[in-house]
Amino acid sequence: MKKVRLVKKPEDFNLDEAVSLVSNPSVGAIVTFLGKVRNENAGREVLKLIYEAYEEMAEKEMGKIRREALEKFPIFDAVIWHRVGELDISENTILVVVSAKHRKEAFEACSWIVDEVKKRVPVWKREITTKGEFWIEGDKHIPAQ
Repeated sequence: MKKVRLVKKPEDFNLDEAVSLVSNPSVGAIVTFLGKVRNENAGREVLKLIYEAYEEMAEKEMGKIRREALEKFPIFDAVIWHRVGELDISENTILVVVSAKHRKEAFEACSWIVDEVKKRVPVWKREITTKGEFWIEGDKHIPAQ
């Protein structure tokens, strides 16, 4: 299984598989971040999210982020998986798993990876709410036409 990939619905993440991909006998800590679709955003009731991606570029940029994390932090390995498609409330959106000798480094690298994915990877989020549809770009909510 690839350590960096887009996962198309209906497929979901396999956490055990992700953990096994970053494990080795020297690992003392594995940190996971699992993003979920929540039912509210900016005071609006969310019905679902639709994630679209420029697939080739998205996986390439996620790979670059993974390599940068391996250079920047004293970690052993990392998995970055992002789902695409129409996702309902409580479904998984992103999974980042980081292994290191110690927890502090694993937590720091995991947090950095999530932030970089949100900033740099060409994955677009459209929010379907009771008050209409919105493209989400950082803190901006742009009405979908």
